[in-house]
Amino acid sequence: QVQLVESGGGLVQAGNSLRLSCAVSGRTSTNYVLAWFRQAPGKEREFVAGVTWSGFTTRYADSVKGRFTLSRDNAKNTVLLQMNSLKPEDTAVYYCAADLRGVISTVYKVYASWGQGTQVTVSS
Repeated sequence: QVQLVESGGGLVQAGNSLRLSCAVSGRTSTNYVLAWFRQAPGKEREFVAGVTWSGFTTRYADSVKGRFTLSRDNAKNTVLLQMNSLKPEDTAVYYCAADLRGVISTVYKVYASWGQGTQVTVSS
């Protein structure tokens, strides 16, 4: 079982930045993938970005490419999502998720472990 705890959400104006953090604990493996999803009111949960345990492979949704960047702090077992040039449409609850099969899937249903979510609100 993997435990995930997100932090770093908040309220910012459009054009500004936020950094989300996902702390990972519990039973992990070298095959695990860490991904970020988001869910806005009335919308389905959507993939934002993902990274493999090694950190060598990343994947981003087209809507955030060039603005969001994933990084890992292996010493702290933490994955960071740096979000720059934020837009009002980025407003959502952001969730961290883990999958132990080593493939970065964009389908939220395949992820077995989830954090509690952190709210990101971008004002225009």
